[in-house]
Amino acid sequence: MRHFELLTLGDELLLGLVGNSHVTFIGSQLARRGVMLQRNITLGDDAGAIARQFAESWRAADVVITTGGLGPTCDDRTREAVARELGQKLVHDENVERALRERFERFGMCMTANNLKQAQRPERAEILHNPNGTAPGLWVEQDGKVLCMLPGPPNELRPMFTEQVMPRLARLGFIAGEEAYVQMRTIGVGESLLETKLQPVFDSHGASDPARLSVAYCAHPGAVDCRISSPGGLLSRTQLENIACECTAQLGENLLCVGHDELPRVVARLLVANKRLLAIAEDATGGMLANCFNDIPELNHFFAGAAVCHTHESKMQLIDVPEEVLLQHDGASDEGAIAMATGAAERMGADYALAITGFEYNSRAGNEHGGPVHIGMYSPHGAWAKTVTYPGPPLALRQRALTAALDWLRRELLKEKNTQS
Repeated sequence: MRHFELLTLGDELLLGLVGNSHVTFIGSQLARRGVMLQRNITLGDDAGAIARQFAESWRAADVVITTGGLGPTCDDRTREAVARELGQKLVHDENVERALRERFERFGMCMTANNLKQAQRPERAEILHNPNGTAPGLWVEQDGKVLCMLPGPPNELRPMFTEQVMPRLARLGFIAGEEAYVQMRTIGVGESLLETKLQPVFDSHGASDPARLSVAYCAHPGAVDCRISSPGGLLSRTQLENIACECTAQLGENLLCVGHDELPRVVARLLVANKRLLAIAEDATGGMLANCFNDIPELNHFFAGAAVCHTHESKMQLIDVPEEVLLQHDGASDEGAIAMATGAAERMGADYALAITGFEYNSRAGNEHGGPVHIGMYSPHGAWAKTVTYPGPPLALRQRALTAALDWLRRELLKEKNTQS
């Protein structure tokens, strides 16, 4: 096992201006290849503090990853501090300068002189291309160790890490060449019940020996992941996949996927496979439900559109909710949810529609309670509604309601798919 440390750098992290998503992303990517981060330390932009912590981490670790501090401004000090600790001079890279000038010219912008700071690198460092920004990453191999320096913006860091850093680490043998575990993602079943269902399968494959078969659970709102691995290498990847297949027979519709797909992607894939269009109407979640599908490439093949309507007037005008339903039952009701889903489907020419409405929130003496939330579904087979109530703050309630709505749709699409086949 190699020792990995992550240094996340920037005053904005310590001030709480942005969240530290890097440790979650990098930690999860490495874990898939059998490596656990030993430590994550967050520092500000002070050059002395960066140098001291890097020196300590460089002594302790086989791989040090840094994020942030590679930009063009005066508070970007990571490159200089680290080069000094490595005993390497900073040199100017003509290829990086050329790429910078071409990028600014392509976007019709004037490149200021301070941008040339990003063309500096430690003399024995390799450049990691950054297609989404101006600051390139840096890769250093020294003393049998690896240093990887990445820019801070997530939209720049993430593709660089998956497409460049991970393959390099695998070639060096610092991480496994394939995923080190098999993950089953479940929904609609609690952690304790999931273990009760699956433990007989694991016992039959030698789970009493954790070196042979290791089982780990991770609970999320409304979902639980189960990961199986063979730390001692006694079971092959194929054998682990076969064990997962046995587990899926116990899970039925509670199995979301084997792997890492998120619920919206699973729903999208089912809609495409069933050749169905989805429409959405929401008020309580303010567009969050529609946004779940925004980054899925096949969006035009399964998503008809969405309407966010809070007032009675907007519901009547945009999705044809009958006024008598709103007057008799109010919009925040099961009847209102059905009317919203039906109106959205008919207005947008969709086969399925989801609606989420209703949101009341009270906090008394620290006892937070939200709801009820009404979820409506329109389908080729009818229209229904269900009511859900969850404890917790508003954002958590909305996320749970989204999960409940999407999972309900997923199960209906599975039934339709099984009927067709």
